[in-house]
Parts: sequence; structure tokens; C-alpha cells
Amino acid sequence: KCRFVGSNMLFMKKVLIFLVDDDEDDREVFLEALHEVNDSFLFVTAEDGEKALKYLSDASNRLPDLIFLDMNMPRLDGRQCLQEIKKSPRLSSIPVVVYSTTKREDDVRETTRLGAVHFLTKPVLFHEITSALSDMINRFISLKQIKMKD
Repeated sequence: KCRFVGSNMLFMKKVLIFLVDDDEDDREVFLEALHEVNDSFLFVTAEDGEKALKYLSDASNRLPDLIFLDMNMPRLDGRQCLQEIKKSPRLSSIPVVVYSTTKREDDVRETTRLGAVHFLTKPVLFHEITSALSDMINRFISLKQIKMKD
């Protein structure tokens, strides 16, 4: 089941970040870091690629503004999930940042080829996580807002 954190009343006005990661501790730290960056953001999580695609394919759910996607997950891994997202006309324009512990150059090249906008190796220290999240969100949400104005 996907987890939603935020106020329904302001749902349409706030940035929605979607994290797909099978590690519960990583999801909690990500949420804490996200609140440190901007506590008005909304946050949805899924534990694996299958649950992520189920959430994304439900037309009653708001599409996220930015997706952070772990590589190594059960059922449907990050690569497979990224491929499905980028194949879908409804989802393909959502920026996807691969967010993983792996540092393999082959993974970086492959996910970039599949359509990821960035590959972020999971930082270890909390302040590094907040700094990386702030950078990614500012970069990709700003680009999306600029495109929406055109």
C-alpha cells in the first residue's frame, strides 16, 4: 500500500514528491530530510515498483511532480519501473531521479538511457541527504514550473 503524508485540503497547491524504496528506514530518513528542506511538500511512498506503478496508474491519484526511485527492490526493480514510467504517455514527462546505494557506472549509464534525469547515490549523513534533496527538488521542480508557464 502506498503511504500519503500531507494535508488533503491543500493537496492541489503543493509539490508532491514520490519515493519508491523498499527500505523502511530509508523512507523515514528521506521524509525527515524532505521536511527539513520544505515542510509544505507532500510525500507519497511505495515499497516496490509494482506498488508504484499501481499508484501511478490510478487516475484518481494526483501525479507526482518528482519521483525518487531506488534501484534494488523486490518484485519490480527500479530499472523495470523506470522503463514502464517512461513508456506511458501519461507518466513519461514526470522527472525521475534514481536514488540508490549503488555507485556502478553501468547503472548510471543505463538509467540515464532509460530516461532518468539524474542518478543520486544515497548519501550517508543526514545533512548530505537534505542538501542533495534540496538540489534535486530545486533543479527539477523549477524546470517543471518553467515548462508549465510556456
